[in-house]
Amino acid sequence: MGKATTTGATDNAGPVMLATDLLRANRWPDRDLARVVAVFMLIAYVPMLANVFAQATGHVGSDFLAFWGAGRLVAAGTPWLAFDLAAESGAQAASHTGQMVAYVNPPPYLFLAAPLGLMPYWLGWLVWALGGWAAWFAVCRRLLPGEPLVLLASPVAYLAASHAQNGFVTGALLIGGVLALAQPGRRGEVMAGMLFGALVIKPHLALLVPLWLIAGGRWRTLGAAAVSALALCLLSLLVFGPATWAAWPNSFHVSEVLMAQTGGEFFLRMATPYALARVWIGPGVALFVQMAITLAMAALAWRATRRHGITTGSGALMLAATAIASPYLFSYDFPFLALPTLWLVADARRTGWRPWEKAGAIVLWLAPLATRAAALPLHANLMPLAGSALVWMVWTRLEPGQSTISG
Repeated sequence: MGKATTTGATDNAGPVMLATDLLRANRWPDRDLARVVAVFMLIAYVPMLANVFAQATGHVGSDFLAFWGAGRLVAAGTPWLAFDLAAESGAQAASHTGQMVAYVNPPPYLFLAAPLGLMPYWLGWLVWALGGWAAWFAVCRRLLPGEPLVLLASPVAYLAASHAQNGFVTGALLIGGVLALAQPGRRGEVMAGMLFGALVIKPHLALLVPLWLIAGGRWRTLGAAAVSALALCLLSLLVFGPATWAAWPNSFHVSEVLMAQTGGEFFLRMATPYALARVWIGPGVALFVQMAITLAMAALAWRATRRHGITTGSGALMLAATAIASPYLFSYDFPFLALPTLWLVADARRTGWRPWEKAGAIVLWLAPLATRAAALPLHANLMPLAGSALVWMVWTRLEPGQSTISG
C-alpha cells in the first residue's frame, strides 16, 4: 500500500517536475510557440477592440473624447476654449455619446489634437488608436528583429489602443530617443534630443531622461531636447495664441479634483507605487513611499549609466525605472516598456538565458494587461511589483558575472 502511494505520487509529480525543469532551463516555450501565441492574441484583440469601439462610440465614451473635442475647438478657431469645461462639453456633445472628458494636456499637444477634430468622432477614434499602433510599431520594430508578431501582440499596445490614449505617441518618443542614441554620430544625438524634447506634451514620462543624459555626458542631446521643447512651446504660442497658454492653468483644477479623491476606481486604475500605497496605507505615507522609490530609481539609473555609459541596456534600465519612479502613470502609458522587456529577450538570446529568466520575461510581458484586469477585483493594482521585477531583471543583466543557461 505504501509502495502504491509512493508510485502514484511520483507519477503525479512527474509532469509537474518536467514542466518546472523545462521552465527553469528555459527550454520552453520555444520561438515557434511564442509566435503562435502572438497570433492568437492578435486574433483575440479583434473582437476585444470591436467591443471597446462600440462602447467608445456608444454611451460609455472614451478618453479620446478629450482630444477630439479639443481638436474641434481648434478647428473652430478657438483653441483657448479647449481648457474651458463648458466649451469642451459642447464640442464633445457632437459625438452623441452623452459623455464628457476634460482636456488637460499642454498647448503643444493641440498640434496632435487639431487634425482629429476635422474627422467624425468614430473615424478619429480609429485613426488615433490604430494609426498610433502602426506608428509605434514602426519605431519599435528593431527591438526584436525577426519577431514582428510578438511586438504587435504586446499587451501594452492593446491597452494603449483600447483606451485611445496617448501611450503610443509617448512610447514612440521615448523608445525612438533611446534607439537614436545607439546610432553613431551627431545626427543620432540631435534626433534623440528632438524626440525627448517633444515629451513636453507629457513631461512626467521623461522624468529620468535628463538624469540619464547627464550621467552619460550627452550634452548635445540634452541641449537638443531643451531646444526642441522650447521650440514646440513657442510654436504653439504663435499658432494658438497667448490666450491658450493663459487658459491652460484652468485645467489644473481638474487634476486637483481627481487627486483629492478618497475612494472610487481612480487610484486602482493608476499603476504607480504612490497609487498602490495610497489605497492600502493612506495619502500621507504614500507620498513618502513614492519619493523614496523615485530617488532610489534615479540613483540606480545614474549608477548604471556612469558604469556602462549611454547604451540601449542603460536606456532599458532608465525606462524600466520610469515605470515606478513616476507617481502618475496608467496602463495606457506603458508602450515604452516594450524596450526594456524585449531588450531582456534580445540580450538573453545573444548571451544566454539565466535560470527561470524566459518564464520571467513572459510574465512581465503579460503583466500590464493582467494587473489592469485584476486591479478592481483585487482592490489593488499590482503593476508596481511587476515594474520592480523588470527593473531588477534589467539591472542584473547589466552587471557582469551573471550565470546563464543557453536555450
